[in-house]
Amino acid sequence: MNDEIKILITGDLCPHNRIEDLALRSDYASVFNDFIDVFRNNDLNITDLECPLTLSEKGRNKTGPHQKADPACIGLLKYADFKLVALANNHIMDYSSVGVKQTMELCQQNKIHTVGAGSDTESAGKPFIVDIKDKKICIFNMADQEFLTATDGKYQANPVSTIDNYYDIQNARRLYDYIIVIIHGGNEFYHLPSPRTKKLFRFFIDAGADAVISNHTHCFSGFEVYSEKPVFYGLGNFIYDWPGKINSFWNKGYVVKLILTDRINFEIIPLNQCNEFPGVFHLNENENMVFLQELDRLNKIIADDDKLDEAFQHYIKSVTPMYDAFLEPYFGRIYNALRQRGFLPDLLNRKKRLLLLNLIRCEAHREVVLGILKKYE
Repeated sequence: MNDEIKILITGDLCPHNRIEDLALRSDYASVFNDFIDVFRNNDLNITDLECPLTLSEKGRNKTGPHQKADPACIGLLKYADFKLVALANNHIMDYSSVGVKQTMELCQQNKIHTVGAGSDTESAGKPFIVDIKDKKICIFNMADQEFLTATDGKYQANPVSTIDNYYDIQNARRLYDYIIVIIHGGNEFYHLPSPRTKKLFRFFIDAGADAVISNHTHCFSGFEVYSEKPVFYGLGNFIYDWPGKINSFWNKGYVVKLILTDRINFEIIPLNQCNEFPGVFHLNENENMVFLQELDRLNKIIADDDKLDEAFQHYIKSVTPMYDAFLEPYFGRIYNALRQRGFLPDLLNRKKRLLLLNLIRCEAHREVVLGILKKYE
């Protein structure tokens, strides 16, 4: 009798554009192609659903794009035998309570479980519990705090909250055989964890998690084995068809198959998705070699704290113009372009920037600022 428990986890799934068109025609085979074999013969398949499945047209107040897909896309989840959908992410509330409520009800109707969102704080933070081969498995799902609450306050996604997450994992450790943490967070388009992220994910292992797996950044990152437990810092996109991103880092990623025995083993399965043809595909031999070389390069940086910090400082420098634009009172592409060309002055002087530093860095000040700004959601 095989006592191995196989749990497959993917990165971000957002079934829009060409993928949504295929789903509306029920052409699921053209979405999963040769990659469908990955989803067979597992005990549990999990994906991060990066958008609500809804027909609602009423988007919530937020910055950034609003994402959604037709409810018919539930057929994609069924075709790949996903039994659990992780909903804690920065787009699941894009269409407020209506969107996430419809998504959760749709999943329930199709015998697909959800985790990471709910009608209140308690239900959003409740882990998914499942018995497989006489083992009790607990799966937590949380996300960086980026538009996680519906504007009417009726639904929310589960936030990363270090203290609460610690106690939740500690309490679960006494009850369950395996604890898996799936986190939606990190810096978008950055291939490495920040030093803070590395500390946080390791902290969750110290708290009692058996594996920590991250998504959100839209590019794959490396991994490490810490205290004999795997930590994956970014799976990249799974299926996310985006115009203008063909043949870029956006369309490369991997899925992880956890193999639970008396220890946590794993298999990494790389992929290409939504280039010239929509859908997800296995890599060819040459592509696989390039992928493994890049993964090894990222792993070596993650293993060296000095190199990881150096890389993050370089990232900060690269995004400074963008964040400077965020901080200035001007808002909008035209104003930012005029400011960068010297036609408009910088309105934040050094003293004002030091004040902002203090408001953001100091926990007490930041708590007040958050309370003030939340009313604009």
